[in-house]
Amino acid sequence: METIMWSAQIPRREEYDLIVCGGGIAGCAAALCGARLGRRVLLLEKSTLLGGLATIGLVNYFVPMCNHRGRQICRGMAEEFLRLSIRYGYSTLPDAWKDGEPEEAVSAPYQTEYDPWLFAMQLAELLDDAGVRILFDCRAAHPIAEDGRIAGIVTDSKSGFAFYPAKQVIDATGDGEIAAKAGVPTVDGRNYFSYFPREITLDSCRDAVNSGKIHRAVKTFAGGGANLYGGGHPEGMPFYVGASAEVTSRYLLDNQRLIVERRRSDPDRGSRELVSVPMMPQFRTIRRIDGDYTLHEDEAYVHFDDSVAAINDFDRADYVYEVPLRCLTRRGFSNLTVSGRCASADGYAWDVVRVIPPAILTGQAAAVAACRAMDEGCAVSDVSIRAVQKELERQGAGVHFDDSLVPDKIDRSAMRVNKL
Repeated sequence: METIMWSAQIPRREEYDLIVCGGGIAGCAAALCGARLGRRVLLLEKSTLLGGLATIGLVNYFVPMCNHRGRQICRGMAEEFLRLSIRYGYSTLPDAWKDGEPEEAVSAPYQTEYDPWLFAMQLAELLDDAGVRILFDCRAAHPIAEDGRIAGIVTDSKSGFAFYPAKQVIDATGDGEIAAKAGVPTVDGRNYFSYFPREITLDSCRDAVNSGKIHRAVKTFAGGGANLYGGGHPEGMPFYVGASAEVTSRYLLDNQRLIVERRRSDPDRGSRELVSVPMMPQFRTIRRIDGDYTLHEDEAYVHFDDSVAAINDFDRADYVYEVPLRCLTRRGFSNLTVSGRCASADGYAWDVVRVIPPAILTGQAAAVAACRAMDEGCAVSDVSIRAVQKELERQGAGVHFDDSLVPDKIDRSAMRVNKL
């Protein structure tokens, strides 16, 4: 490959205690948590709205945060953000959960849809009020790293390049971009042919009026229609590796052409209108770090000494997991932590960790660990884990799942405890 040498003088801006790269749902949690802990926080977001896939990606669905039997698992900021998302807009939250965890077992899951655009603006208001400095339309272009320590982040915006020094950095990009550019080993994911814009039709308007539920006015209109498990992915079509501009562009072009073709051949096209399209690729797993520990699907019901989040499988009842801090760190990179879809998990466990509630909780945990590393003057992977856990517990986040949640069919004598 031919290369060129390019150098530039880049203005040095003010230093921050914590720079969060990516304003998706995990990045919002990390930035908010850092600010609430009294740190000076900069949040860099390349688009013009916060929330990432949870808002501009049109995946506006808090998946179940319970064991599907009336017991809540995901707490902390996941709970706070869910309640925020439906405070001023519509909700599909089951009645049994409207006042919190029900007193008796229920089959209705703790889940809801919400207005994605309003939620994005509520997140901006929340973080702005907390003192987070948000730079929109500003890309975290490159970390400046030496000997495993990131000195700061070079940004690219309409103002040109700028360098922001940082004591701690959290990669919440959703694709591990900052970690990869800093030299952290990473693993690529694979993605199916899925693309889900929204449309409004005369029939959907009638449905909304008849039901009295405004969200029924907007319906999903699929391009590629593959599901979470790959059903519907066209035979012979390669999977999409999202950590490539060329592959991402092909994915978008293929899906957008398909939308146009379906409209072109629709005799009823005059009665419908596209009202929103994803403003980012709807990829589920792009790229993650190869962390100090990788969580696997068969590690349900495993307690970790360094757990920082108790979470549940959104798709299967009774499956509970813990996320160890080691999934968010890589030794040798002293002041970098990751969150959300960048966390080190493999196979279906990556799907369990990447969705909205766990992404929020790993963002919250990453910030607590980063702030603790500042206090202790050590690498984030060497922080006092009990101090991190105590702070998360103080904030209402569950660190370990309750053993009473483990189904009777599981041999508890065979349950593992993963020790440091």
